[in-house]
Amino acid sequence: MRLARYAGRRLLLLLPVLVGVSILTFLLVRVLPGDPVRTVLPQSATEADVAAARERFGLDAPLPVQYLIYLRNVATGDLGTSFQSGQDVGVEMGERIGATIELIGYAMIIALLVATVIGVAAALRRGGLLDKGARLVGIAGNAIPEFVLGLILIIVFYGSLSWAPAPDGRVDGSTGLVPITGASTFDAVLGGNLPALGSALAHLALPVTTLALVVLAPLLNTVRSGAVSVMDSDAYICAVAHGLPRRTVIKRYLARPTLAGLPTLTALIFGNLIGGAVLVETMFSWQGLGQWALKGLVTRDYPVIQTFVLVTAVAYLLLFLIADVVQAWLDPRVKI
Repeated sequence: MRLARYAGRRLLLLLPVLVGVSILTFLLVRVLPGDPVRTVLPQSATEADVAAARERFGLDAPLPVQYLIYLRNVATGDLGTSFQSGQDVGVEMGERIGATIELIGYAMIIALLVATVIGVAAALRRGGLLDKGARLVGIAGNAIPEFVLGLILIIVFYGSLSWAPAPDGRVDGSTGLVPITGASTFDAVLGGNLPALGSALAHLALPVTTLALVVLAPLLNTVRSGAVSVMDSDAYICAVAHGLPRRTVIKRYLARPTLAGLPTLTALIFGNLIGGAVLVETMFSWQGLGQWALKGLVTRDYPVIQTFVLVTAVAYLLLFLIADVVQAWLDPRVKI
């Protein structure tokens, strides 16, 4: 019950935070250099054409009026219409968000599993070969940019070895995959399309590996350092001295305290990946939120930019809420 009440209080704080984010985003996109109307109209457009387009997009009204209209529309579920495509922004986002969540979700799951297992094992063998290797991976992961790592993987596994498919999409068109959720692997499973599932997993391999290796470094360093701190604590030393079974010591006195600090970092990394996966999406022609938002930023497509920032803010807030609840469950010392 305490966790439920805590989660409820945190959810109530979402509304004022999101209103503040929407105001800030609304104002910032309008001070960007460039005119969104000029990007839509041909060069031969007259001033009358420009004025008509401003009226059609609702850009002729004063800024406070524009914001109130935008806020009213968002409250009713209307995220606006893209200046460039003329399509509903909510529909466009829905077509792409599944691809991004699929990409970063698999990357985070793999990175968390590897970081937890290797991080704890490295701490148990401090100074050994595994420990030195884990620290080297942590240093290298922080030093190599994701686009460099992605290029290396493409050159090696696609260009040289031909083990991976061409980085030109998320699934082969010949598989006949029917979009349902926007996530190729889930759509293939739901549709019972095994060839599409195999193609989707093959196309996921390199971009997921790229992101997983990038986020593995901070997670691995955190798990290892946390495990080392726990092993130096009085509780752990006392448990070992009392001759408790090794499995009990690792599970109850090492793993749980070590993982207590991991949810917040995981939420931060996951939130960063939602907006930061644009390079990987571009390299692998992954039609996700990152590419969509980048195109909207280049063309000054206000509804697209505002929707992307709002969705990212909601994701951050929900992720940190989940992280705080999980941390409180793992660590009874946390007050809620």
